Amino acid sequence: MSKASIIGAYNTEFGAFVIKDKTTGLITDTKTYYDLLIEAGRGAIADAGLEASDIDAIYIGSSSPSLFVNQEHIAPIAAEIDPALRFKPMTRCESACASSSVALYDAIYAIEAGRARHVLVIGVEKMNLLPTPQMTHVLACCSHWPSEGSKGWSFPMLFAAYARGYQDHYKIPTEELEKMLYTVAAIAYKNGAENPLAHMRHGPTTVEEIMKLNELDERGRCHNMMIAAPLRLHDCSLVSDGAAALVITQTANVSNKNRAVEIAGIGHSVERLPENVRPNMYELMAGKDAAAKAYKEAGITAADIDLAEVHDCFTINQILSVEALGLSKDGRGGHDYLEGRFTRDDKVAVNLSGGLKSKGHPVGATGASMHTLIYKQLIGEAIGVKAKKADIGVAFNVGGSAVTNCVTVLRKL
Repeated sequence: MSKASIIGAYNTEFGAFVIKDKTTGLITDTKTYYDLLIEAGRGAIADAGLEASDIDAIYIGSSSPSLFVNQEHIAPIAAEIDPALRFKPMTRCESACASSSVALYDAIYAIEAGRARHVLVIGVEKMNLLPTPQMTHVLACCSHWPSEGSKGWSFPMLFAAYARGYQDHYKIPTEELEKMLYTVAAIAYKNGAENPLAHMRHGPTTVEEIMKLNELDERGRCHNMMIAAPLRLHDCSLVSDGAAALVITQTANVSNKNRAVEIAGIGHSVERLPENVRPNMYELMAGKDAAAKAYKEAGITAADIDLAEVHDCFTINQILSVEALGLSKDGRGGHDYLEGRFTRDDKVAVNLSGGLKSKGHPVGATGASMHTLIYKQLIGEAIGVKAKKADIGVAFNVGGSAVTNCVTVLRKL
């Protein structure tokens, strides 16, 4: 089977591109969904050294545009990137926070089938036009509505169930678990501070700074309030706007190997949607399955990985992710963080971008962004912190409460 390779990519800045009037409640858009999609698409085509007319098909990942920005049928917006894209096939893919990884996989299938030579993949989301309660409702629609969303379960609550399951199964004292989670967050903020595209560049970069935020200030306010025990505010990813895009082609078509990265293996594994029917709420079972599939196709093991971008929508999920990828033994992920692993100086660097926690999490764009940032590392054009060694990278993107699991092995040509 012919492999596909990434030959160009682009990431917009992530942030809250709105102006909110606290007095009136009016929210003004400063960079629209359409702006973000078009910027990313144009940037990726240019980065690949192609003309828009060279693109044969477009796949777009977006989670909830109809609820976030009142726009369905979003794939045709890509025609506004360039008039030459008119009449090209365009398809929207939806898999919650894994939407653009699934879009990438569909693009790979088109390349492998011989239906397309060059394919543009875009991930995009605009989340900040809604007040927090409405935004929370939109995300809850990505859970199992009858047993979760309709019962008032938010995503912090769904991942808190994993945190409690992990704590109980491995008999971790509460104070120790807190230090594990704060360590994950502090590393994310430290890396994100050096990422010029990151949503949050001034977060607390030590465990002590985060712990201090648990205390009440002189006005009786807590700046790291409990959201869903044991997860606090600084355990949660950001509500972000942004887009990212990639151009892929068959590896045999690559003309400039210095700027090409092979998609060496993919694993796409889906868990049952309701949490209450899943066993083992202390591990990402489908994530482990996706990793095994990707590693087998790529012919690697976890020991071969130099860097990873993992789905830290909540700090507990970064711990679960390094275990699912085989970078830590089961039950040891949190301890490995406490012992100083997964920093920029470790053998395997995790989330050099700052991850969802600091870089930001515009849900439909997250998967494409992970692949873009690893691609840039592997071709020596790192955005932000540069990996010590960058030959093989892995992206681990999940949708929903660890339901859709996408693991991609990227290898420098």
